[in-house]
Amino acid sequence: MPARLPLLRKTPFQLDPRPLAECSSAQAGLLSASRALRSLQLPGAVEANVSVKQRARGLSEAQDVESAVLLHIAGGEGYDDAAVLADDRCLERGLGYTPTRPDALRKFLEAFHDPEWEKDRPAAEVQKTFLPEPTPALEGLGQAATALVHQIGHRYTAQGQPQRIATLDADATIIESQKRAAKWTDEGTRGYQPLVVVWAELDVVVADEFREGNVPARQAPLPCVRAAFAALPGNITERYFRGDSACHENALIGWLDHPDRAAEPGGPIGFGISAVQTEPLAAALRAVPERQWQTFGQEADGTRRQWAELDYVPGAAYEPKQARPLRYVGLRLAKPQGELFADGTQHHYHAVISNRRERGDRLLVWHRQKAGTVEHTHEEVKNGLGGGRLPSGKFGANAAWFRLSLMAYNVVSAMRGLALEESLRTAKLKRLRLWVFALCGRMSCTGGTLRLRLSTDAEGLRRLQKIWEVFWLPTQATFSG
Repeated sequence: MPARLPLLRKTPFQLDPRPLAECSSAQAGLLSASRALRSLQLPGAVEANVSVKQRARGLSEAQDVESAVLLHIAGGEGYDDAAVLADDRCLERGLGYTPTRPDALRKFLEAFHDPEWEKDRPAAEVQKTFLPEPTPALEGLGQAATALVHQIGHRYTAQGQPQRIATLDADATIIESQKRAAKWTDEGTRGYQPLVVVWAELDVVVADEFREGNVPARQAPLPCVRAAFAALPGNITERYFRGDSACHENALIGWLDHPDRAAEPGGPIGFGISAVQTEPLAAALRAVPERQWQTFGQEADGTRRQWAELDYVPGAAYEPKQARPLRYVGLRLAKPQGELFADGTQHHYHAVISNRRERGDRLLVWHRQKAGTVEHTHEEVKNGLGGGRLPSGKFGANAAWFRLSLMAYNVVSAMRGLALEESLRTAKLKRLRLWVFALCGRMSCTGGTLRLRLSTDAEGLRRLQKIWEVFWLPTQATFSG
């Protein structure tokens, strides 16, 4: 008799060439995301605001949006990946329709593009950058996204976690693209440069503006920021804003600090923005006496973080001259004695411009927290979701795809914050897929009633039951046919 082969020298089964006839899926956990977005009334918001269909046949706009959001959560990065979900009979049964197919998804997204944009583009010698007005379809998708944010806020209130404070963090990111229509960015790559505003306390995106790659982050940030504050629910009583130096822009700062903000719901907006390092500002930082620098923290390599109030009046044309001068707080990074930065200096200087009056060290710590919010969002949207791979050469289609990735981010964030246990509350998408979205399952029909059975342990079932409880929906699990 032949000797038995060691286990790792063989495959201990045969591959059966017959397809599995049962209605099973390796993506059955995605139905929990469908449950959440339907409970948050996203389909109704899409039906009320988005109209791109020319004919009644095929999927509705709400079904296309749900399909695209689920595709992002599943890890899809383009049109072709939609075929995996469209061919999944378990998802088809659980959703009540066949998810959109690649060609249909392409047509749906291209309906958000306006060919007339190119006619409105100024000549390159007149104006190199171009911010087109969004189409009604893109505006409608944005209104649906705002409605989703409101529903998430209401759900937190219903769960005994009412949100009264809104800190909005704004930041642009570069998405590389080799499409011929993509413009060159200031980093020497071709792509796009969308601006995103995140509500830090809830970890949800409240506004975005899709931009061509050659539109600098500092160009006209006010419309997007203003839309972000307008998207907040009405129960907010404190409002704040944080931004990097791209937000050190006259119109934006003037609007944030305008007395009219105090009369609005939520009250005045306290802000902290990284100041553009002009030569006069740099001179003012260097002129601060040594005794005024106060240490308030230390980096792992021994670099000390120090702060001081600046006696500085802005003079550059883009800096607003207001009746009430804004405050400049200096930040000095000091290397330990005998050590230097790579540029040969012992000190690096920065500053934050603000209308807040707390101690300077507290202001700087608060402002620095922005790095853990909106930058985390960029990383997740670009690498965990499909926002980092733009599928089209058409600007409007890419803008819609990116906005759908942000809506997927918000759905997942709501699930994290409202239904998942502490160990998964800060988990990234790649980990959540293991525990929630990529669960194997089987849809069966017994006595005319559909039932989803998932391949997980008791803890996993309790997790799914919690999602079902928090994101309540009426259930009509009958099936015929």
